[in-house]
Amino acid sequence: MVLVELVIFPIVDRDDHVGTSTNTVYRVSGVVYFVAFCLLLLAVVAAYGWQARKAGRFGVVGVIAAMVGTMFLAGDLWFETFYVTYVADIAPEVLDADPSGLIVIGAVSSYLLFAIGWALFGISSLRAGVFPRAICVAIVIGGLLGFQALLPPFGIPLGLAMIWLGVWMIRTPAPADVTEAVS
Repeated sequence: MVLVELVIFPIVDRDDHVGTSTNTVYRVSGVVYFVAFCLLLLAVVAAYGWQARKAGRFGVVGVIAAMVGTMFLAGDLWFETFYVTYVADIAPEVLDADPSGLIVIGAVSSYLLFAIGWALFGISSLRAGVFPRAICVAIVIGGLLGFQALLPPFGIPLGLAMIWLGVWMIRTPAPADVTEAVS
């Protein structure tokens, strides 16, 4: 996520949808970013597995909210990556129209669910006390800033927080209840 946002940051022009959507680097990075969102779903499940016993009901709510929000935003990203780039090739004038109706509702709900979901997951992780507090706070902040995660640089904070969590999980022995469940 972080690398893709850094690569597309100079390319994305919010006022030139056609120019952005027809840029080859933007198109390739969209595919990579979509894969990163799919991996983000796996990462939240793995992270939840580490803290499931201590996270309680609020932890279940947090992980489900993060998963649903990520799925919604991944759907938006799929649309932007595969369909909008197609429209840019065959009917570019469509991209100059102001969005309305269901497309606006879908986009805003995707952004909100993603931000709220990751903030809740970060808060539930903080309450569970399994991960370092600083990482949990970084997830909350990254989630809230992730309201516009599809536009650089807003996805970078959550990406960095999840990289930090991943490195911490790799370097830290798994809790006994997690290793027992796997055995």
